[in-house]
Amino acid sequence: MGTGWHVRLVPPPGLDMAALERTIFAVFDRIIGEMSQWEPTSHLSRFNRTSAGSWADLPPDFATVMTCALRVAEESDGAFDPTLGRAAALLGYGAGILSGDDLDAAQARAGWQRLTFDPAARRLRQPGGLWLDLAGIAKGYAVDAVAALLAAHGVRHMLVEIGGELVGRGIRPDGEPWWVALEAPLGADIAPFHLALHELAVATSGDYRRGAHTIDPTTGRALPPQVVSVSVIHESAMLADAWATALTVLGPERGLALATDKALAARIVTRDGDAFREQFSPALREMLED
Repeated sequence: MGTGWHVRLVPPPGLDMAALERTIFAVFDRIIGEMSQWEPTSHLSRFNRTSAGSWADLPPDFATVMTCALRVAEESDGAFDPTLGRAAALLGYGAGILSGDDLDAAQARAGWQRLTFDPAARRLRQPGGLWLDLAGIAKGYAVDAVAALLAAHGVRHMLVEIGGELVGRGIRPDGEPWWVALEAPLGADIAPFHLALHELAVATSGDYRRGAHTIDPTTGRALPPQVVSVSVIHESAMLADAWATALTVLGPERGLALATDKALAARIVTRDGDAFREQFSPALREMLED
């Protein structure tokens, strides 16, 4: 996927590991071929180039991700917006190179509500000049897809990680759950947060490693560096991925309020100067108390 991936598993008897690895790569190739902004021939890149009013037929993976993306966009009141591809390109976060454009023009062409999507027919309408960017959700979907593939091959115990998004199923060979650590930013007086992933996924959005790269859909510009990281624990890595982005955009107060309203298990780390603060949503606190 271009971000590094790892799989740990307890193989059932007779599993052909070499063949399984080839199948995993085939899943990656399929998802990249559908939703990568870095591939000029991907379905996403071709959609971004289509003329106003054109309808695109989406393959199943792409349609599943769009259904989820638009659902989270609506439920977050646009805090998650999969239509910020032009702004991402102009800010240097995306693959496109634009000339004769600026952030105000990019903002005018964005907006998830401009899209018309027919999920039953898997058709998406290009309103004109809109660029999709699924970086905030497709990686989580890929984690889910690999976990589903492994399960289909009889693997019950696994840990799948792609670029820091993880899914844990079953238990480790030693009988322990799959423990993962959500690291703290450098210099923060916050202990690493250890999480047992048993039939759960976790995704983290934040700027503490790569610098500011999260776009505020209301302005089309990079968010100010207040939220350091947001981690969301969910049954679905795709949903955890999208919600982590949405809560990052909303900021600590509105993000925590929405996580509370949606019963999302979320950890939010913020920074004020040299001081860091860690907050847990009620759903996550309840998990920790169990």
